[in-house]
Amino acid sequence: MSHYKSYPTYKDSGVEWIARVPEHWGVKPICRVASCNDDSLPENVQPDQVLRYVDISSVNHTDGIAEVAEIRFADAPSRARRRAKAGDVVISTVRTYLKAVAAVTETHADCTYSTGFAVLRPRPSEVEPEFLKWLALNDLVIQAIEAHSEGLSYPAINATELVKLKTVVPPPAEQSAIAAALDRETARIDALIAKKTRFIELLKEKRQALITHAVTKGLDQNVRMKDSGVAWIGEVPEHWELAQLGKLSVSRCDGPFGSGLKSEHYTDSGVRVVRLQNIGWARFKAGDAAYIAFDYWQSELGGGHDAIPGDVLIAGLGDENNLLGRACVVPDDIGNAIVKADCYRFRVGPRVLPEYVALTLSATSRAECGFLATGATRDRLNLTLASARRIPVPPIEEQREIVAAVHRSATRLDELMAKVDCSIALLKERRSALITAAVTGQIDLREAA
Repeated sequence: MSHYKSYPTYKDSGVEWIARVPEHWGVKPICRVASCNDDSLPENVQPDQVLRYVDISSVNHTDGIAEVAEIRFADAPSRARRRAKAGDVVISTVRTYLKAVAAVTETHADCTYSTGFAVLRPRPSEVEPEFLKWLALNDLVIQAIEAHSEGLSYPAINATELVKLKTVVPPPAEQSAIAAALDRETARIDALIAKKTRFIELLKEKRQALITHAVTKGLDQNVRMKDSGVAWIGEVPEHWELAQLGKLSVSRCDGPFGSGLKSEHYTDSGVRVVRLQNIGWARFKAGDAAYIAFDYWQSELGGGHDAIPGDVLIAGLGDENNLLGRACVVPDDIGNAIVKADCYRFRVGPRVLPEYVALTLSATSRAECGFLATGATRDRLNLTLASARRIPVPPIEEQREIVAAVHRSATRLDELMAKVDCSIALLKERRSALITAAVTGQIDLREAA
């Protein structure tokens, strides 16, 4: 932001987290420039009336209001009471570390908001609605709200305390100029972010297509093909076989059901519990680790449900973002480990490489498991159906070549995606820094508008 100039003269704001501000700007508590929680649902709402409800988790300071749930009033949570109109700003007063701050537009003016929000409404004599939006979205205000929150696991701030926090207020004409400049500059940054995000999506599609082709068609472009007899696999090389996963495995198991394994059994160390969140698309996700005591595993679970390096893991539950039937291989450094319920462990025989099996199961998961799945709310695949999944089986040496080729190509794409993702993060940082600098007077945008 070096190309932006500063204001000619500054003064001390008297507020530690704001520091200096342009000499002609005012410093006032938020309650002087905006009212708080003016509207709420009336008492006579009918039970069958459908509300468009916005909860804390549906809002973030980068994307705004990202999700709206349609729900009958009779089924709505008791916190579904706040009302807002276009030009208002909603700020989370609970779990303030989530930075759930957003401007309300016409699109969401008819929504009902959680009482976990403070709804700020601009006072016309003090602040322009367009400027209030940017004022609330600046990092210093968000950090001040976090700093004044109480509680460790569930930090919160009372709305009456929130509106006592100080903010800076330029003259009305200057507010409009700053808001217009920020509208234009953030729109330009957002457009770049959208393009880069779409590029990552295309790279992911290319990565998946590359893997799918390799594990179903092979690497030889000139090989003779035959019909596999399976719609989602199509033609395969003539010398390949087709086999059910169960026929290729020497053992299989699910995790313990019911009271055998609950979160209350988890410890800080011991036997690793592999959960659904650890099964990625052809890769093991080592984070979010959970453990149980070795003695409990031996005495209560009989030492069963074990998973060792080289075993194939299949997700028996899934959704649009975490595909049902995705698979990965247990890593070499896992130590003692078991699978949790709905995580299926297959120990494959010598005819197939575990890495090849995980790639193939993941590549065909969307197409195949849609036919096999059961379940009304979340897609579910039981152990028997998972065992029935069919896999193209090339000779073992060809499997090694396919795994190596996929690894090389996927690594290049992953590295490119990481670079693009880093550039997106930098753009978001620039966007936040621009907003904060503009609304606190560290840069002068009067001529930029």
